[in-house]
Amino acid sequence: MTEPTPRVPPPLIVPSVLPADFACLGDEIRELCDAGVDRIQWDVMDGVFVPNLTFGPDVIAAAQQHSRVAFEAHLMVVEPDELLPRYVEAGCELVIVHAEACTHLHRTLGRIRDLGARSGVALNPHTPADLVENVLTETDLVLAMTVNPGFGGQAYIPSIEKKVARLRRMIDDSGLPIELEVDGGITAETITGAAAAGADVFISGSWMSAHQDGKAAAVRQLRAAAASAARNEEAA
Repeated sequence: MTEPTPRVPPPLIVPSVLPADFACLGDEIRELCDAGVDRIQWDVMDGVFVPNLTFGPDVIAAAQQHSRVAFEAHLMVVEPDELLPRYVEAGCELVIVHAEACTHLHRTLGRIRDLGARSGVALNPHTPADLVENVLTETDLVLAMTVNPGFGGQAYIPSIEKKVARLRRMIDDSGLPIELEVDGGITAETITGAAAAGADVFISGSWMSAHQDGKAAAVRQLRAAAASAARNEEAA
């Protein structure tokens, strides 16, 4: 007898490269792949939208040869439209832009798809969920920031779980296969609240990097905690 397909998808664990040793980036990428991550996120910062500077497309393109999983680019930049082709060409299968940085968000998301990548839209902590309601047809992923973007190692903001739950309802009502991602302060403890609220993709950076038992143990712990919280919420 065929088992029924569960309504809640398995959680995806996606590390941020931000805490990596940039002098050994290829080794870091291979270690993350060996740890069993589902894909890898590149936090792209321009020093304007957020007060930090990080990865250009050439760095990401060079890292491709070391990876067995897909890359996603989280563009924390003021003019993402000009950069989209470069990051898609660099090998990012998913490109995430911030709603706050896009004058014509619907057009920008459509352009990402036209370039051959999947499109994502991110919301800062203060930005309401309703801002993306009218672009869900152009979106493959919605990212709810659970910290203010720009730096790693920040504390998770629990109040964002209400917004995550609102986004979950919007996505479910749309009937579209849209992933719901959270990013910022994700640990084995905080992931449970985000998963119970409806998130299914989880970015972890500093916590995973510093795990005393290594990255593979961190991935297993995160995945188990998220899956358990989602199952408990579905059964409630």
